[in-house]
Amino acid sequence: MTEQTSPLMRNLWRSGVWFVASVLLLAASSIGLSRFLESETPAVSLALDPLNVDALIGGITRDLNDTSDTPDFGALLAKAEGALRFDLADARLYSLIGEIKFRQGKKEEAYELFDQARKLSKTEIHALQRSIGHSIETGDLSKAVGEIDILLRRWPNRFPAIAEGLPTILSSPDGYRAVLAAILAEAPWRTNLFATLGRTPEGLDPANRLLLDLTGSRAPPKSNELSFVINGYIRQKEYEPAYRLFLFSLSGQERKLGGYIFNSTFEPVFSGKPFDWQVGNQSGLEVTFVSSRDAVEGEGGATVRFLNTPVKNTALQQYVELPPGSYKISLAASARNLKLPKGLFWSIKCVGPAGEIARFNIPEGTYNRQAVNQEFAVGLAGCPMQLLKLGTAAIAESWRFRYVGTLVMHKLTIERVSS
Repeated sequence: MTEQTSPLMRNLWRSGVWFVASVLLLAASSIGLSRFLESETPAVSLALDPLNVDALIGGITRDLNDTSDTPDFGALLAKAEGALRFDLADARLYSLIGEIKFRQGKKEEAYELFDQARKLSKTEIHALQRSIGHSIETGDLSKAVGEIDILLRRWPNRFPAIAEGLPTILSSPDGYRAVLAAILAEAPWRTNLFATLGRTPEGLDPANRLLLDLTGSRAPPKSNELSFVINGYIRQKEYEPAYRLFLFSLSGQERKLGGYIFNSTFEPVFSGKPFDWQVGNQSGLEVTFVSSRDAVEGEGGATVRFLNTPVKNTALQQYVELPPGSYKISLAASARNLKLPKGLFWSIKCVGPAGEIARFNIPEGTYNRQAVNQEFAVGLAGCPMQLLKLGTAAIAESWRFRYVGTLVMHKLTIERVSS
């Protein structure tokens, strides 16, 4: 404006600028508030900003998932298609329109829209999930596995959504080969796969086969994956395949630790598998394994140090598989100032109706490499697998019965004897 401009014109100009600024500020505030409200109250958010696509998608999704009322598909479709005119590149809108048409029974149109959504964004989550289901239904299992891999690399927390279809995929040669190829290509969801398969009876055998095929490959089985499947067999009371898988999974070095009791000298090598030593957390004591090569004065083995507190149960156990017959369990141990008010013993219990079949007590006091042994028998029935466990007879943790001292178990073995 120039100096010759009248005061009236200057005032009008200032008023216009103020008005435009106010409108812009109000619009910005409305958009900001709309964004803030879009997840919790999408209807209010849309009233503030009709072009808020996130709020629109949230509102339509909420209406589609509302089990208390039948959605008005026609109205929801009109809303979604109206938004599409303002944003032709939003993959979520194509996916949302596809879902509405899918629920209307127009599946061919729906899958075309899901494909369009994936062309715009290959990781669009809903289109991916629908496409995976469609690929499984049509038997294109190799494609389904490829889509699962894309989904789980981008959305790892969606694994439960596709878990139900895994046994179907793995039951097909094409699906099995595709899953195996994905694992060999370092699929980050492999551990979830074995955990899921280990929880279902129909998933155990394909999981076992995968683990065997991965042995010796560039992506060998991991200890936790083996444990998922071995534990799954045990839960299903399929003890023979559980033990076979454990034996097959052993490395050359681990095979040297084999026997009726695995790692009978308590070498500090833990696989986490059920047929290996399980060392859990237990108050009142500490358990450490020391290799005989590193031991001082030949005291290698499992050291149990009691902390002058009550001890209920202990933290050391292992599953074993003993065929029917007669056996002898032997322990070579040393102790210092050992006080065991409620006893300390190794027990062997059948994983089945037969219950405990052997128990021998560990003596108190101070001694060096004392031998303790006991004979027992495994019957012909009711004892397909056994649990070897170090335990106490304490029922409650009474401070009148405090365990003190140190026990070093150098070697624990089970041998078959002539009946």
